[in-house]
Amino acid sequence: MKMENQQFDMEHHTYVMGILNVTPDSFSDGGKFNTPEAARKQVEKMIAEGADIIDVGGESTRPGYDEVPIPEEINRVVPMIRWIKENFAVPVSVDTYKYEVAKAALEAGADMLNDISCLRDPRLAPLAAKYGCAYCLMHNRANAEYSDYMEDVKSDLRAALTILEEAGVAREQIVIDPGVGFAKSYEQNLQIIARLAELKKLGYPILLGTSRKSVIGLTLDLPVAERLEGTLATTACAVEAGCSFVRVHDVKENVRLIRMLEAIRDSVVN
Repeated sequence: MKMENQQFDMEHHTYVMGILNVTPDSFSDGGKFNTPEAARKQVEKMIAEGADIIDVGGESTRPGYDEVPIPEEINRVVPMIRWIKENFAVPVSVDTYKYEVAKAALEAGADMLNDISCLRDPRLAPLAAKYGCAYCLMHNRANAEYSDYMEDVKSDLRAALTILEEAGVAREQIVIDPGVGFAKSYEQNLQIIARLAELKKLGYPILLGTSRKSVIGLTLDLPVAERLEGTLATTACAVEAGCSFVRVHDVKENVRLIRMLEAIRDSVVN
């Protein structure tokens, strides 16, 4: 995969995507980076701590979230994307499922579309093909009713992947996200983390996004602010399963964990 003239080694390293929520109501850090100055400081901090990609989101997708009008979402994310691209040689992802927001973000220089809707709007596929950007396709569906859980997840993903590739999105530019916290019960969230290796058999790099999510809070009975260790445990699962990316709030700690785990792993290989 190539972004911002950088080649990502999907087979031998787990990269860190730093989360930047420029929203007033994100479940974890809502309002914390809702001013340009605060958002810029957070970007600088995450890059200094080793973030490989910055994921900019202008609408919270927490349970029960309120949908943001398209012009407002564009006004939140586009100036931030432009500022990052003007000041840092780091790829930028835009966290959106809306065609108009995605188009504006790509015009502003975004390198990846992070689509939490599993291609609810099929117009995103030819848009991504036109810009040659990377595409993170997250598993999601209208309900959590499954006949065969893992097979249904894979079937949902295959259907959306077919649309992407038929629209001309290069296979090597596609990443899949199992969608922890979306259309899944507590037990199903745990199960999909445990079975990441099965998703790898689909033949695409995997991004795991579990940072501070409710599956961690429910398991450890902890509030959002105290879920770092639980997040690190899931990052360890991602490294073990060969995931290519983790999407996290706490960049420094996850970068250090990954470096340590990969050093141990590579010592055996070598």
